[in-house]
Amino acid sequence: MSSEPEKPLPSSRARRHFLGVVLATGGRVAALSAAATALHSLPAQAMGNKWWNRPGGDKGSGDGDGGNCFLRGTSIRTPEGETRIEDLKIGDLVETVRGQAVAIKWIGRRTYTIAGPSVSENITPIRIARHALDDKTPEKDLYLSPNHALLIDGVLIRVKELVNGMSITRTLPAGQKNVEYFHVVLDKHEVIFAEGAPAESFLMRESNHEAFENFAEYERLYPAHSRTPMAPFAPFAGYESGREHLKALLLLGVSPFIQLRDPIQDAYKRIATRAAQPVS
Repeated sequence: MSSEPEKPLPSSRARRHFLGVVLATGGRVAALSAAATALHSLPAQAMGNKWWNRPGGDKGSGDGDGGNCFLRGTSIRTPEGETRIEDLKIGDLVETVRGQAVAIKWIGRRTYTIAGPSVSENITPIRIARHALDDKTPEKDLYLSPNHALLIDGVLIRVKELVNGMSITRTLPAGQKNVEYFHVVLDKHEVIFAEGAPAESFLMRESNHEAFENFAEYERLYPAHSRTPMAPFAPFAGYESGREHLKALLLLGVSPFIQLRDPIQDAYKRIATRAAQPVS
């Protein structure tokens, strides 16, 4: 079963949201300090809703329905070779983009039952087709939850921002009756290899691990660290909420010398262009 096929999106898709991009780096935050007062003085309903309460807004990766996870069957790179995520266990080593082998601290899991003809976009996996990113990556079709981020051009981009209806689509593998997600928790936020693609490990943020059905196991194993937040491996780029949109608007007015790059648009256009090229 799969969601309805998506039409290819124009490369200007990300451009429409350009002013909503915020890179969570110290320099950007510092640049926003002069705009903080103006932000709080804006009307509460400026975005049409109470934008400070939007699911997933201003909290970073992994918030909102569906979280950020690997679909069952995803191969993760380990020093011993590729291992399906459901076969990994606490203490196993996984390889990171830093060139290190890091021990798994915990594995979260969550299952959604498909009860009707359609599945929520927050839950439906996103398929990154084989070689969608470049000539080698991913090594085969990779299925991630919408909020899961890939490391692209030095920033973390959630795959939902890269859907183009061609090489990156919302769909379920054929015959799938349940959506079963897993995620890997390490001592800190890292980027590991899933089907050869650089994908984030779980980013612990306060109580977001409670979204997993087996979260009590984590709290039993690590009672003193169950809510210790992690620092992101790299800056996140994303169109997450009205607050971020307003911050970007204010940032444009802070200084004429500050320039914002849109890494999502850059990646989107490159990947969509690649997908549109005829296969030789």
